[in-house]
Amino acid sequence: MHIRPLHRTLAVCAIALTTAGMLTACSNSADEASPTASTSSDSAAFPVAIEHAFGETVVPEEPTRIVVAGYTEQDTVLALGVIPVGVTEWYGDQPYATWPWAQAALGDAQPEVLSNDDGFETEKIAALEPDLIIATNAGLTAESYSVLSDIAPTLAQSDASTAYFEPWDVQAEKIGRALGQKSEVDALIDGVNQKFADAAAAHPEFAGKKAIFLQNAFYEGKAIAYQNGLSTDFLTKMGFVIPDDIDAYVPADGGGQASIPLENLSVLNAADVLIWGTEGPGDRAELEKEAVYDALEPVKDGNLVFTDGVTAGAIYFTSVLSLPYVIDKLTPALDEALGGSAATITG
Repeated sequence: MHIRPLHRTLAVCAIALTTAGMLTACSNSADEASPTASTSSDSAAFPVAIEHAFGETVVPEEPTRIVVAGYTEQDTVLALGVIPVGVTEWYGDQPYATWPWAQAALGDAQPEVLSNDDGFETEKIAALEPDLIIATNAGLTAESYSVLSDIAPTLAQSDASTAYFEPWDVQAEKIGRALGQKSEVDALIDGVNQKFADAAAAHPEFAGKKAIFLQNAFYEGKAIAYQNGLSTDFLTKMGFVIPDDIDAYVPADGGGQASIPLENLSVLNAADVLIWGTEGPGDRAELEKEAVYDALEPVKDGNLVFTDGVTAGAIYFTSVLSLPYVIDKLTPALDEALGGSAATITG
C-alpha cells in the first residue's frame, strides 16, 4: 500500500514516490518530442510577470519548450493545448506520465519523462532547452528554485506552505497566465466548478451528508483519512460535509491526513458514506480481513464506495482534467452507496 502525499513535506513525499516506483526516463531526445500543439496564446500578454514564493518570474515571450518539473501540472498545460517537452512522473507508470483523462490531449507526442526521486534531474532538464519550467507542485525550496531558474524562467508555488498541492485553480491560473492564455484557463476553471455545481444540483440528497475519503488500505495498523480541506473539495463541492471527528487523529505535520489506529476505527461511524481509494481488486479484501472494519456501521449498511486505480489517481491529481473524470465516475457511485448498495468503480 502506498500513501499518496496530497499535502506532505518534501522528505515524506520522496519516500512515497520511491515506494510507488518511478517510470524510467524515456529515450526520446528533445528534438523528437513535439514541443507544442495548436494554442490560442495572446502574444500581447507578453512579457508577463508572475509572483510566487521566491519573488517574481518574468516570461518574456510565448514559451514553446515547456518542462513540467512538478507532479501534476502537465494536466493544465495539456488542457490548454500545449505539449510539454518534458514531464515528471509522480506514480502509476502511465505512458509519458500522462493518465487516461489526459491522454487524448497528449495525442501521439512523446515528451521526455523525468524523475524527482533523488532531486531534480537538472542536467536532463537543461538538455531539453526549456524556455519555461513549471514547478508549482514540485516542492521547490529557495535553493532548488535558484538552480532551475538558472536554466530557464521557473514558475514556483505561491508560498512556502504550498510547496505541494496548492489549490488546483490557483496553480492553473498561474500556468495559464505564463502561457499567455489567461482567458482560456479561466474558462477551464469555470467549467470544472460548473460541473461540480451541476452534480450537486442533480443530487440534492448529497447535501449535508457526511463523507470520509480514505486511502486504499491500512498502513502500519492505521487508516489514512482526509480531513476537511483541499483534499476533500471534490466531495464538499457536491454538497457533502467532512465530519470533524477525524481531526483528532491528524498529527501536527500531517498535512490534512488523519492517521487513525485500528483500535479507534469506530470514529468512521461518524460518516454516512465511506469512500475508499482502492487501487486494485485485492484492496477491498485486505480491508475485510480486519474485524474492526467489518463492524463499522457504514460497512454493515453498504454505504461504501471503492474506486479503481485510475479514479483514485484522478482524485489525487486534482487538476482541471482529472476533476471532471472524478465527477463522472464518483457521482453515480455515491448515489448508489447512499442507497445502501456498496459501489465499486471500474474503468
